[in-house]
Amino acid sequence: MTTFLDIIHCDEDEQIRASFPIMRQLRPHLEEQDFVEQVRRQMLAGYRIASAEIDGEIVGVMGYRFSEDLAWGKTLYIDDLVVDEGQRSRGVGEAFMQFAESQCKRRNCETLRLCSGLEKEAAHRFYERIGMEKASFSFVKKLS
Repeated sequence: MTTFLDIIHCDEDEQIRASFPIMRQLRPHLEEQDFVEQVRRQMLAGYRIASAEIDGEIVGVMGYRFSEDLAWGKTLYIDDLVVDEGQRSRGVGEAFMQFAESQCKRRNCETLRLCSGLEKEAAHRFYERIGMEKASFSFVKKLS
């Protein structure tokens, strides 16, 4: 049996809502009743959300945005990247990264960037395996 993987942009509220169970695996603090509204606010600032589907079932979600800054130039920044725990190591993450690179080429980006939690060592190995390099530390100070 052949398995088909599609990556589609989630532009409609129902598509955004359907991506929530997978996104929650990465962002457990999110509340379902607020999710669509929050994504819509982020979309006003250029955020896009895409889902990976195998035979119509969502198996991964990626949130990203384009930016330009003095340090990195034109950039596609991946805010969120998660593959369903039961679907990992099946090529979904690589498909997302190929999708991201194709979006970079369309927009003439110089870099593809993301941050990954310090504890996510398997993800770090994946990113290095596909050609990404550790480039900086990220510092955070919670204000409330």
